[in-house]
Amino acid sequence: MHVYMQVNKKGMVYVMTNELIERDLLRVFTCGSVDDGKSTLIGRLLYDSQLVYDDTLAQLSEDSKRHGTQGSEIDFALLVDGLIAEREQGITIDVAYRYFSTARRSFILADTPGHEQYTRNMVTGASSADLAVILLDASKGLVTQTKRHSYLVKLLGVRHVVLAVNKIDLVDYDEEAFNRICEEFACYAGEIGLKDVTYIPLCALRGDNLLSKSERTPWYVGPSLLSYLESVPSERSPSDSPFRMPVQYAIRPSPEFRGVAGMITSGRVFKGERLLVLPSGIEVSVKGILLGVDDVEEAIDGQSVVLTFNEEVDVSRGDLLCSYKDAPQVAEHLRATLVWMGNEDMFSGRTYLLKIGTRTVNATFEPPRYEVNVNTLEHLAARTLSLNSIGVCNATLSSPVPLERYADARAGGSFIVIDRMTMDTVGAGMVDYVLRRSDNVHWHDFEVNRDVRRQLFRHRSALVWFTGLSGSGKSTVANLLEKKLFAQGIHTYILDGDNVRSGLNKDLGFTEADRVENIRRVAEVAKLMVDAGLVVIASFISPFRSERELARDLFDSGDFIEVYLDVPLSVAENRDPKGLYKKARAGQLPNFTGIDSPYEPPERPEIHILNASVDPETTVERIMQSLIERGLAT
Repeated sequence: MHVYMQVNKKGMVYVMTNELIERDLLRVFTCGSVDDGKSTLIGRLLYDSQLVYDDTLAQLSEDSKRHGTQGSEIDFALLVDGLIAEREQGITIDVAYRYFSTARRSFILADTPGHEQYTRNMVTGASSADLAVILLDASKGLVTQTKRHSYLVKLLGVRHVVLAVNKIDLVDYDEEAFNRICEEFACYAGEIGLKDVTYIPLCALRGDNLLSKSERTPWYVGPSLLSYLESVPSERSPSDSPFRMPVQYAIRPSPEFRGVAGMITSGRVFKGERLLVLPSGIEVSVKGILLGVDDVEEAIDGQSVVLTFNEEVDVSRGDLLCSYKDAPQVAEHLRATLVWMGNEDMFSGRTYLLKIGTRTVNATFEPPRYEVNVNTLEHLAARTLSLNSIGVCNATLSSPVPLERYADARAGGSFIVIDRMTMDTVGAGMVDYVLRRSDNVHWHDFEVNRDVRRQLFRHRSALVWFTGLSGSGKSTVANLLEKKLFAQGIHTYILDGDNVRSGLNKDLGFTEADRVENIRRVAEVAKLMVDAGLVVIASFISPFRSERELARDLFDSGDFIEVYLDVPLSVAENRDPKGLYKKARAGQLPNFTGIDSPYEPPERPEIHILNASVDPETTVERIMQSLIERGLAT
């Protein structure tokens, strides 16, 4: 057993064994609206607990003079707000973690941003917390961001909540004002399902009801904040839960040793126990358990271990080791509650990366079933999700993944969404349940297939995808190309943007979300037509690279030929055969590509034609030559 000692500035020593640390660790995070006093609360809590060292205190005094908001007094928020931008603006931007302990418990305390723009960081801090301290300004009461954070606390499964009615001094420590706020919040908490809520009046700046009961609130009969934090039961995953360990790394330092490393997220594992490897379904039995350098008989949740097996099997990063008798479902379709964090909207049909545990797969989302209004809790119709929106969506994954309901297992039921182009985290999700589509839908292979049709038609099939600005000559060149191919006896069909929008996609507008869905549908139709043996010519502006890549991913190598008709905007606008640029400049066509909506040029098109609209006949000859080289024409 190891002993840890922590000495505060008064020379007081806190002694903890590693057993006490493991047993009594509480993860806490603060949230609430901007300027409700979160950073000040944490700074004052650390200061009053005498856990600020002399050199830190001296620096804090200097920083308070330069950046503080309390005149000559210490600005306790600066203990937590360390970024220059945070100090200049007086707001929290990043998640700040503080580790401290008392004689009764150890704490990890996360200060999360209150500004709506940084809701994503608040979700990060809340994702592993046992308890939430929701602050609000007593002089303002409940605001939208307070409700949004409270709703997220419920979604993220944080069971214990403290409503810290801060700045109670601004309402003269009035009991009626406190009770009025508590009643209003209790009503909202009941509607969203927050059950364990403790209400504490605070003045974080003065330290009222932080460490001990304040004489300024004689009417308050509840605990101080610290005494409540010391006594509330933690919500660690019980060791009798089903065993789960996402594999982080396969270790093979020599031919004689092979093991897999990871952190146990729930349950326990014993030597000799039978486990299941998902998604492969392989069975293994545990040969050894290494905890650090120690060979142990068992390991429990929260411990990082290396497991070895009696069998020689392929287990690698992204796999999940689990109890043989109580394994999660493996599926590729799910319904989830999604918190959108990206500056760009979530687009149905666009391919994102979805990371769950240590496994990363491609994922596409359907249009939201609904979006939640955090003020009224109404379910609103939505085509997409924007920054800080919360909605319920169905998702399809590129391969089967072990999935659990978030309500049953936070680690196995939570995921993040990553933009494939920027690699930014743009969403966080919680699995509501698995959809059974994969069990009921199967692709049927027929005897008259693409190869048979190719022999009948005596030519191969493929998709020739024209992209470029409106006015670049796509339809003109596509028409001339089809005539040349048809003259050679090649079976063709043109999918043109305007024609498709007259039927199949007549329900879609021209918002960015609708454009993404437009291209997704066209790509799926083109895939079927190529399977039918045709050379398909698609003529679409298709302004976004990610959607063109989505289309490309549907086809075998060499069957997707991207043709970029590269015409300067000024040339396309001067031609303006349909008068669209004129309308767009007049504000009559919003979201028009090249004017108020971007066009993202291809980075590596198979065929790149400069100034294609100048001489369509020459353009077609160049394209034909390339198709001949690829075996699509003669």
